[in-house]
Amino acid sequence: MNHFNFKSLAFYGVAISSVLLLFKVVTAYGENNLQAPPAINGLYRLTLAKNWPLCEKSGALILNLQQSGIYLNASLLPANTNADTDVKHSLTGMMLRNQQLSLSGTVDQSILCNISPLQNNPRNSVTIQMQLVDGGQMTGQLTISDISQNLGFTAIPQKAQEKSQKLNSH
Repeated sequence: MNHFNFKSLAFYGVAISSVLLLFKVVTAYGENNLQAPPAINGLYRLTLAKNWPLCEKSGALILNLQQSGIYLNASLLPANTNADTDVKHSLTGMMLRNQQLSLSGTVDQSILCNISPLQNNPRNSVTIQMQLVDGGQMTGQLTISDISQNLGFTAIPQKAQEKSQKLNSH
């Protein structure tokens, strides 16, 4: 009992109380101000507002998004591609504030033009800026290195589009 003095007990009591108070303050701040980004993993049907000028026919594309927190990996695929196909993600980016997404990388021109791949298929630098809107849809702009204008697009989640097509067919 000689080892317990009032100063030691007071010091440890204040230290433990301070840690508990700090924990409570940090927890309250996190619950009120920090939110996880929305889950956007999956396939999106990307419909361009107008055709790419260097292509005879450019149609819908599939945007395959993989998410890890705020970091994104993605690939652009032709609309007729099997969704189960394992594809290397050539686009990388981040989810920014206000539910904005930014992706950049390279894409084969055959994918953008919706034609069969060539042997020496040129790759184009691509930048995609998107805004997440209601219902999981996204709107944004696609910038391709070979053209000076931005191409607007709308991206609809594949499952949502399949459901709407089934409802319209009945």
